[in-house]
Amino acid sequence: MTERLFFTHDHLIADVEVLECTPREQQFAVVLHSTPFHPQGGGQPFDTGWLGDSRVLKVVQEAEHIVHYVDQPLELGITQARVDAERRVLHTRLHSAGHLIGNAGENLGWMPIKAHHWPGEGKITFIPGESAHAIDAGALQQQVNQWINADLPRHMLLEGDTRAVGFGELPVYACGGTHVQTLGQVGQVKILSLSEKKGTLSVRYTLD
Repeated sequence: MTERLFFTHDHLIADVEVLECTPREQQFAVVLHSTPFHPQGGGQPFDTGWLGDSRVLKVVQEAEHIVHYVDQPLELGITQARVDAERRVLHTRLHSAGHLIGNAGENLGWMPIKAHHWPGEGKITFIPGESAHAIDAGALQQQVNQWINADLPRHMLLEGDTRAVGFGELPVYACGGTHVQTLGQVGQVKILSLSEKKGTLSVRYTLD
């Protein structure tokens, strides 16, 4: 199984070992022993960047391996991985904002069941819990703003292959994604809309 370096630190540059490089559909599929690149999944898009001089075009989970699709072949052995910082930071901020919206919904008795943290498509889906209260965009916005202004610190729990992420005293979520170190780094979150359909509540959001 590929070691996920982003589970334990935020470094965007790392020396990595290339284990396999296979031609595939006019690209090259590269397997590393360990990687700082986040693959697509868990509601978060994949990272891009470079492995040596090869451009990383997409990163996906395939069975037990994280596979990096690059534009030119790599030799086996040690090379340098460099994650595109601008893309990673945006995805990280969006993912952390999604967690905050989930926490805010839970405070009002709603349980988050699905999350999508893509730029321009941010959405958290809830179902009502036993003590669900009426919920509106203003209440969610106020609570999220309060936590961001408090600049609560991130904490992570790692047990085997299971990782949980939380901020301050807020409940943690099982999560394999990337997150800001403190909530002030999220910036301004904007709740766009709430819609209820067939017993589920969808909250759409973006970053200003």
